[in-house]
Amino acid sequence: MLPTVFLLHAPDGFFSAPVSVAFWIVTGLVLAFSLKKAGEQLDERAVPLMGVMAAFIFAAQMFNFTIPGGTSGHLLGGVLAAVLLGPWAGTIVMACVVGVQALVFQDGGLVVLGVNIFNMGIVGTLGGFWLYRSLCAALGGEERARLVAAGVAAWVSVFVAALLTAVQLAVSDTTDLSTALPAMAGWHVLIGIGEAVITVAALSFIAASRADLLQLRDARPVEA
Repeated sequence: MLPTVFLLHAPDGFFSAPVSVAFWIVTGLVLAFSLKKAGEQLDERAVPLMGVMAAFIFAAQMFNFTIPGGTSGHLLGGVLAAVLLGPWAGTIVMACVVGVQALVFQDGGLVVLGVNIFNMGIVGTLGGFWLYRSLCAALGGEERARLVAAGVAAWVSVFVAALLTAVQLAVSDTTDLSTALPAMAGWHVLIGIGEAVITVAALSFIAASRADLLQLRDARPVEA
């Protein structure tokens, strides 16, 4: 029997073999393309920032925040990484973070690692960054508008990842969609708020203390 609240760090056995293999392939292709694009577009001054960002997200994910109902959430960081590094480098960073968590700390299964990287890393970095840039264009280029855009994109990235996980569980016949969807969507509405608050707080701190990092982000080409 599965728990009432499903987690994004899914263990082995939660997803069927076809789903696991399919997302290993999709994730591998996306990461290969991300490595290529990052190599072409990434400003070499931002390379050390990738390591710092990976370490920050890894450490930040160790701290859980409690939400009503006896469960908790933690930062995913995909939008934060994408805003600071660009979507391609951000995807690589998130894949490294999720991979190390699975390999070293057994936080998430190895067979389903492709699914976990896709849900927690690729959805947030590529999808979240696209939404962030769209909202920035709609709201204007001021820093306050960018913070709002980043907060909204962070919340949406968590919620969409939760919905996707529910669909994957249903396709895998692990549970039915009528069970997984309310469980994932209901709790991750709240967890997404925490993601948005942390993302905005981190970007606000960086804007106040190291605005040059944001300027470096803006100078970098990010279009596919």
